[in-house]
Amino acid sequence: MNTKIRIYILLLVLILGLSGIYIAYKIYPRPYLSYVEELSELYGLDELFIYAIIQTETHFDPNAVSRSGARGLMQIMEPTGLWAATELKIENYTADDLFDPYINMQIGTWYISRLIRNYDNNIDLALAAYNGGSGNVAKWLNNTQYSHDGQTLHTIPFKETHNYVIKVNFHYFVYRVLYFF
Repeated sequence: MNTKIRIYILLLVLILGLSGIYIAYKIYPRPYLSYVEELSELYGLDELFIYAIIQTETHFDPNAVSRSGARGLMQIMEPTGLWAATELKIENYTADDLFDPYINMQIGTWYISRLIRNYDNNIDLALAAYNGGSGNVAKWLNNTQYSHDGQTLHTIPFKETHNYVIKVNFHYFVYRVLYFF
């Protein structure tokens, strides 16, 4: 192969590689950066972890509503929003506030940080509870069909929750690779 063809192949590989990186940054953006920085610091979480949850939940659509009625960027259910707003002393809170990116992220970040603490820093259990409910996680931990030790899950019986934990962890990995600085 002559030198000219090698240069063209090298340039093509370089262009494709740079295009891939450009596309990856488009797929994994960091909108609301000041909010995420503030809230992740306040609640002791990695901001990229918060982005991974939002990416998984809504792909950054602040007006998203799930089939079950969860609202906003981090898909907060109305009862959870009301409980969290009371705990966080958010004045004049209404369920429509879940469409406000800051309030939604404040509640979601507070809630996931609380779950992580409740599950002794076991991220997978916290994510399973965030998606499938703490009551279900408690049942699964007490069932040898799903947990051998009562501390970790070897099986998550809800397919949606199982996939959710995998997706958030995957998106978190990608965010850490892209924004490693």
